Amino acid sequence: MIKAVLFDLDGTLLNRDATVASFVAGQYERLRPSLGHIPKALYMERFIDLDQRGYVWKDKVYRQLIQEFEIERVTMESLLEDYLAHFRFYCVPFEGLETILESLKAQGLKLGIISNGKHQFQMGNIDALGIAHHMNAILISESEHLRKPDSEIFYKALGRLGVDAAESVFVGDHPVNDIEAAQAIGMFGVWKPSSIQDEASFANAQIVKLDELNRIIETLNA
Repeated sequence: MIKAVLFDLDGTLLNRDATVASFVAGQYERLRPSLGHIPKALYMERFIDLDQRGYVWKDKVYRQLIQEFEIERVTMESLLEDYLAHFRFYCVPFEGLETILESLKAQGLKLGIISNGKHQFQMGNIDALGIAHHMNAILISESEHLRKPDSEIFYKALGRLGVDAAESVFVGDHPVNDIEAAQAIGMFGVWKPSSIQDEASFANAQIVKLDELNRIIETLNA
């Protein structure tokens, strides 16, 4: 019997591709006096490429941008400060996010998030999506001193929810950090791919839209 559903954040609940594109466009406009010598489309394209879907921290991204584009009127620290201060205002949820969370809670399921990243930054994004009140547990790697795919962060989440691995579903977009790691401790892994370059054919199930989770839970609890 499934008693809990846990989620990754970026690429699973948060549409990070859309969010990043919107943020970078906004940053360019805010700092146009310092960045205006760079074509906007090129600045956006290079940021997104260097960002590597969030797996490269932004100090490195901005250092590289400053070097490549010979940016002289704004520092890496100022660009990073702008990122930390404004990113949350551009957060885009995946379609049906609020509806699926309400549906799962109505079924009596406990909900949680396990996300790698900086605590304050990721909590700001969760608050921006307006979903914190739905969650029975939120674990961010920085504050837990653990990172996915370490099994301990999954066990810690299950402990806080008071459920066993076999009673839980984990939904994520990363084949190793999310799906393989969750399955390794006995959770049911649902893959929500965010890139055609990903491959997680070993997942227990795959979804395109969040509302497909209802069908999976219904099948598992039949």
